[in-house]
Amino acid sequence: MSTPYETPPRAGSTGRSESIRDAIPDAEPIHGSHDTYAKGEVGSIGGLISDISADLSTLMRQEVALAKAEVKDSATKAGKGAGMLAGAGYLGHFVLLFLSIALWMAIGELIDSLGLAAVIMAVLFGIVAAVLAMLGRKELKKVEGVPRTQETAQRIPDALKGNEDPR
Repeated sequence: MSTPYETPPRAGSTGRSESIRDAIPDAEPIHGSHDTYAKGEVGSIGGLISDISADLSTLMRQEVALAKAEVKDSATKAGKGAGMLAGAGYLGHFVLLFLSIALWMAIGELIDSLGLAAVIMAVLFGIVAAVLAMLGRKELKKVEGVPRTQETAQRIPDALKGNEDPR
């Protein structure tokens, strides 16, 4: 008997979903009102409510186990991707460094002065940095925060007291 969390294996499956399936505990059999009472018969309301509560508790445990397994799988993949992006960024700095050195040497050959070529390179980097700083500042001024969340959060205390103005 399969659980609601199992997916049938696909042809050419890479085995990625198997790690989630392995992390989820087997479904606990739900013994509740459907096993305890004959059709149309209810022993007691308290017993029925107790069975429903136990069924809901089992369902919630299974859902939490599924969520934990999925979050762990997603976090692992995100961590690997972030590490690869960090490595690419680090190596990108080396590319910029060596291209800058090559441009510095080329300018130095053209004007016959490596010192003046270094000053020219510094000025070029300064201009690029200034333009990026201005663009970044302009974008940061556009940030509004979370205005709708702030508005609704301010209405919560009145809503709990029953004093909220219906809108």
